[in-house]
Amino acid sequence: MNKVRKAVIPAAGFGTRFLPQTKAMPKEMLPIVDKPVIQYVVEELVEAGIQDIFIVTGYHKRGIEDHFDSPNLDLIENLKMGGEKKRHLLKEVEKISNMANFVYVRQKGPYGNGTPLLNVKHLIGDEPFIYTWSDDFIKAEPNRFKQLISAYNKYGASCLASLRAKKDEDYDRYGNSGGSFVEDGIMDVDKIVEKPGRDKAVSDLMNVSGYLFTPDIFDYLDTALKNLKDGNELYYNDALKLMLEDGKKVLAVEIKNGKYYDTGNKMEYLKTVVEFALDRSDINGEFKEYLKSLKI
Repeated sequence: MNKVRKAVIPAAGFGTRFLPQTKAMPKEMLPIVDKPVIQYVVEELVEAGIQDIFIVTGYHKRGIEDHFDSPNLDLIENLKMGGEKKRHLLKEVEKISNMANFVYVRQKGPYGNGTPLLNVKHLIGDEPFIYTWSDDFIKAEPNRFKQLISAYNKYGASCLASLRAKKDEDYDRYGNSGGSFVEDGIMDVDKIVEKPGRDKAVSDLMNVSGYLFTPDIFDYLDTALKNLKDGNELYYNDALKLMLEDGKKVLAVEIKNGKYYDTGNKMEYLKTVVEFALDRSDINGEFKEYLKSLKI
């Protein structure tokens, strides 16, 4: 069984929910305190053993490439001039470009979250890989990708990161898996329903934030593309449903000890920034006092 060492991150969207901020800056580069959202995702991948990261971008996403590139000489010189006070910052920015092998691919094809996968099909080859978003993540221990890889290593199947629904709105926001559990927290999926609502849900296990796909998903994506009607979007779920119809095993893996952070909308982004700031020992004392001082 091939080792999981590649990951794909789609990042070609316009981030319209955050306009005008995202007119010139990719939404993936929005900071959580002092680190862009996409870097949290990349660090999770690297911690799980991922070596090659393919980021599918658009013409307006140069900022992502610059971030994971080597720091420019002017910045290096500036930090060196800061002496010991800035030495840790120099190490930090130099480390970013060495975390993994980064490859950038321009997205082309129909709208939909299945298209970025077809754009990197020739780069993935016959290997399993992670597919994950650039504006949300699950904070967990072990991290979500380690948990997905562990399930893949045991069962050799595609795995969907999942969390238990906590409120009725969750059934309206996320995909839903139905099936039978092969062990605690791991479901052998026989049905996938997109945003079913509470009344039509097939379980309380919601698919969010990241996936591990076996390479055979590409054949089913090709079929889904051939069947795509004019004006429709191409979704990876179209391929997953075809896989299930063909008897392929797909697992929903409940991410244990996990908390989901969605930075793709303003309110959840602000909540994430505040929570992460409060978790930072270097600033949380003063920040807590500031929050207490607000007369709300």
